[in-house]
Amino acid sequence: MPSPIAVIDFETTGMTPAQGSRATEVGIVLIEGERVVDRFQSLMQTGVWIPPFITQLTGISNGMLADAPPAAEVMRAAARFVGDAPMVAHNAAFDSKFWQAELQHAGLAAPQPFACTVLLSRRVYPDAPSHSLGNLTAHLGLPSPGRAHRALADAEMAANLLIAMQRALCQRFELPWPEHGLLMRLQRSSRQSMDKLLRQHRLPEIGAAAR
Repeated sequence: MPSPIAVIDFETTGMTPAQGSRATEVGIVLIEGERVVDRFQSLMQTGVWIPPFITQLTGISNGMLADAPPAAEVMRAAARFVGDAPMVAHNAAFDSKFWQAELQHAGLAAPQPFACTVLLSRRVYPDAPSHSLGNLTAHLGLPSPGRAHRALADAEMAANLLIAMQRALCQRFELPWPEHGLLMRLQRSSRQSMDKLLRQHRLPEIGAAAR
């Protein structure tokens, strides 16, 4: 059975923790192979003001967070939910920084490696008209489970995209189900070296027959 992968999305007050931005909501979808096996979602209160343009984008207001649980409490629960599972996000450079920063605020480590569905989609679907999450979801005819720019809905879309890409890699390159380590290598590879990398992971009986 494929190992679990945690697909995560944050809504935040701004672009980066380095400029004082904090998370306002986290959504996590746990998948095993092609199955969603569990979900986690919570608003989170940090005391940082949400600018009006962020509220317009996400629908999350300062009033909505007034009764939300403290961020440290939410992040401790999120860390327990994820456990040792490696992580995936759409634009992981963004979400991984908030995962690390919010866990640090809660006094916890963030050891998990992150794979990025933006980088992977550029390898798997190089001819897609756009590699944004919403546009890829529409282009591939994948389910759109809720309002964009809410954490769990975006995590669901990213999980559906990840599964679609893993399935496409299996079919196109005759691979066993691609695990997280291979996805990490693939997202760092050039398009020119991608075929060579994936040929090394073909199903043994197919590789032997080809020789």
